[in-house]
Amino acid sequence: MNDEIGRRLREAAEAHQPDHDRMLARVHRGMAATPARHRVPKFARSWPKVVLAGSAAAGILAVAGLAVAGVLPVAPARPDGATTLTVPTPGATPSVTPSSPSSGGAAPPPPSGHPERTTTPRPSSTGANPAAPAGNRVSDGPLSAQGSVDPHSTVFWAQSTLTLDIAQPLTALTVEVRIAQNGGVQSTGQWQTGPGDDFTVTVQERDGAVVYRWELKPGRTVPASQSVFAVQYNHVAGARDADPDGYDVRATSGDGTHAVQGRFTRGK
Repeated sequence: MNDEIGRRLREAAEAHQPDHDRMLARVHRGMAATPARHRVPKFARSWPKVVLAGSAAAGILAVAGLAVAGVLPVAPARPDGATTLTVPTPGATPSVTPSSPSSGGAAPPPPSGHPERTTTPRPSSTGANPAAPAGNRVSDGPLSAQGSVDPHSTVFWAQSTLTLDIAQPLTALTVEVRIAQNGGVQSTGQWQTGPGDDFTVTVQERDGAVVYRWELKPGRTVPASQSVFAVQYNHVAGARDADPDGYDVRATSGDGTHAVQGRFTRGK
């Protein structure tokens, strides 16, 4: 029976003659009934393809990167220690090269300080003042005096300094400094630490010397203190001999009259 059905279907197909006019009419009727569609730009139609292609390429690159990372060796970060790691090449064995020979154990810490420097201790400041050598001080009661030639004196000019320590207030005080006229000595000035208005100051040549004199004015008082009286002068070029120079101090305090005399020692 199946063979019969198949035979009849073949015969019907061979005997069928398509009606082209009717088919064309049906196509026109279908096109008239279908609404017009807007044409989508080619670029818009191809955009999803571009996105898919890009995503596929990114995935391929990511997989390739992972594959390369898994194959190639990665150099480790350099440690802070004293060794350097060498990145191995294909077919070679990694090695560790010490930066400096070691006898074993942890590396010793760097020495502190600067061992190559040497330190010379400074001389003690408790020694005698070079401008006022020991043994040149004279004293009487509340008075103590010391004379010296200033170490900054030159071959043409000099200063002689008298340092007077006063332990009690003085109601009368006279200070004389004599600079021997042994080589063109000429006064260039004088100064004192006490108030200038408290003293009458004179400078004159007398008995072969330039004499500087300070005399406390009546009614004035010199308090207990250290006072300095200095004289300055020019002289002929060269090292002047200060041995003939001297000073004379006379004072009155609450316990009587006192006096000290001495010479000027050259400062060093």
